[in-house]
Amino acid sequence: MKSPAPRPCESCPYRRDVPSGVWAAEEYDKLRDFDDQHGARMTALFYCHQHDADDERSRLCAGWVGCHGHSSIGLRIAVASGRVSRTVFEYESPVPLFASGAEAADHGQADIADPSEDAARLIDKITANRPSVDAGDQR
Repeated sequence: MKSPAPRPCESCPYRRDVPSGVWAAEEYDKLRDFDDQHGARMTALFYCHQHDADDERSRLCAGWVGCHGHSSIGLRIAVASGRVSRTVFEYESPVPLFASGAEAADHGQADIADPSEDAARLIDKITANRPSVDAGDQR
């Protein structure tokens, strides 16, 4: 499994500078689950939306690692089992991230019904690259 990219991608839901409404509500709801280290996702990992999980380019989401990496039980298990390099714990995002999955989800879901032009541009880019992904703006 690949370590995160050097910086979160331009549509990463954890980035503070990504417009609201880029992803579907269900995608944002997943972010909240990672705040609860006793919940259903406590041992799960979160992959970047740019590639399918079975794609050879698939990697951990840089925003997720930057937000949850130090406290993620799933990431600790992946490192202990040798699936991920322990250098992942040294990762620091070069761009500002939300402090929690709930904060990122609240921001992301705020404009789902009426995404900005910037959000629409990202949605179009995502769906052009990955038609199966559930991006926002159900035009």
